[in-house]
Amino acid sequence: MKRLHVHVAVENLAASVRFYSTLFAADPAVLKPDYAKWMLEDPRVNFAISQRGATPGIEHLGIQVEDHTELEDVYARLRRAERPVLEEGNTTCCYAQSEKSWISDPQGVLWETFLTSAGSTVYGRDLVRQATAAKSACCAPAKGPAGVGETRQSDGDR
Repeated sequence: MKRLHVHVAVENLAASVRFYSTLFAADPAVLKPDYAKWMLEDPRVNFAISQRGATPGIEHLGIQVEDHTELEDVYARLRRAERPVLEEGNTTCCYAQSEKSWISDPQGVLWETFLTSAGSTVYGRDLVRQATAAKSACCAPAKGPAGVGETRQSDGDR
């Protein structure tokens, strides 16, 4: 069963964790010095926040799947959406190892589709992500190949 994913950049992680824990009546499933994630069943959502220097607000949306069959189904829909797709493949992002792809909607809102296989002790695995960690709340491409994310608002525009 698929799960909606929402990632929000925040200014104060501790205050935001207290707020969302109260709102959701649940503690985070993952809590790091710069990141927290709730895996809720009602509503079925993977809700993540991070304090990594980005302008506060919604960073991106996504669809998390539970197995490769669901992932292939969502990937097929991405290809039919008539928008450029960034097929990232296996990666480490947001303290998790996942296989993922990215697409932006006609307004430039970034969507990721992903299957998580394991946790990680680091936020991201590659040097580009580590070098830009202070500028981005998450691992979403600010501008990817074939125009993915090209109409996304800059941090100063949000």
